[in-house]
Amino acid sequence: MNKELLLALEMIEKEKNISKAVLLEAIENSLLTACKNHFGKADNIRVNINPDTGDFSVAAEKEVVEEVEDPLLQISLEEAKLKNPRYVLGDIVPIAVQSKEFGRIATQNAKNVILQKIREEERKELYNDYYSKEKDIITGVVQKNLGRNISINLGKLDAILNESEQVKGEILKPNDHIKVYILEVKDTSKGPRVSVSRTHPDLVKRLFEAEVTEVKDGTVEIKAIAREAGSRTKIAVWSNDINVDPVGSCVGVNGARVNAVVSELKGEKIDIINWDDNAAYLIENALSPAKVICVVADEEAREALVIVPDHQLSLAIGKEGQNARLAARLTGYRIDIKSETQAKEQGLFEELGIEYQEDMVDYNYQDDEYFDGGEYEEDQLEDGYGEDDLTGGDEEDLSGETEEPLQDGDEENWQETEEESYQ
Repeated sequence: MNKELLLALEMIEKEKNISKAVLLEAIENSLLTACKNHFGKADNIRVNINPDTGDFSVAAEKEVVEEVEDPLLQISLEEAKLKNPRYVLGDIVPIAVQSKEFGRIATQNAKNVILQKIREEERKELYNDYYSKEKDIITGVVQKNLGRNISINLGKLDAILNESEQVKGEILKPNDHIKVYILEVKDTSKGPRVSVSRTHPDLVKRLFEAEVTEVKDGTVEIKAIAREAGSRTKIAVWSNDINVDPVGSCVGVNGARVNAVVSELKGEKIDIINWDDNAAYLIENALSPAKVICVVADEEAREALVIVPDHQLSLAIGKEGQNARLAARLTGYRIDIKSETQAKEQGLFEELGIEYQEDMVDYNYQDDEYFDGGEYEEDQLEDGYGEDDLTGGDEEDLSGETEEPLQDGDEENWQETEEESYQ
């Protein structure tokens, strides 16, 4: 019987990852509970279990007295001497308790104590397992719709993808395999409750860590991320090794690395730019693919004035202000964008002390497929990018599409309602 007990404990330990010591403690508590139910009290009951052999004993410790008032706690001197002549008044005599004599109710209660302990430890282990994955990504399988929320199976339990954490326009069907970002793990009476997200900016960061070795080992750092889930993401990267190109590392050969991330995000556009400690250069990079004439940044006020060529204004602002909005989030600056004509009319060049010349702007730009990541070999470029697309800048639009220009009337709305600035 003891050998069967040990085998059962080892099996539970292996399957549910609950230690044998915890299970033995549960058995000990269950025997104490059974004694309490059988005798009415268990204050003097002692249970000993050998973890190596599985042998256990239950004994009631009784005090030797002349006259017994409580037979559950006391034993007469005459009865004690029958067990051992050396006993004297005041000694404690262990009296074996036969667990086979326990009634059905006591036995059932003992069983429930063991099962309850196993469930508690299983819940605890499950919580610790997923709590260690909090703020990380995990692959899940779409289960079903729960109203406007979606149930995602993460292997050992189901998580909830709330409507607010779903990408607008993304259609998830049952049995779809998707990667989700674990927002929070709560321990509840019904077990761990896991909340996940598909819109969190750190989802993009974790995906790049999984795809790009240099990001995972810390050679390349992702300094900032600005995301509008389902549409476009801008990330700023920095290399701790002068021999490693941070943008090129994130792109991969023929765009393999970034394409894997884009595929997981269902075609979301990703712009990768070089991080720069100089705020002006960082803002210039962040506004790519638009070209700028100059950037004047106020680090204390966290504001920046950007002047762009007339034909680049719509590109700098982006459709419905998206490009400027993401650049502002990425850099942390309130960006005020002026066109070249506006700057001349308002005398900003003279005010800023810039000797403006008509030919000072480089008009060699591309308004369609944009690749601006430095010098790459021709065979490294993704299909659809040619030598003419290399402009020698610091940013890459790796989505295969261009920044959408303003629609009719958007430029006026930008100027009137947003005062040509985004924060």
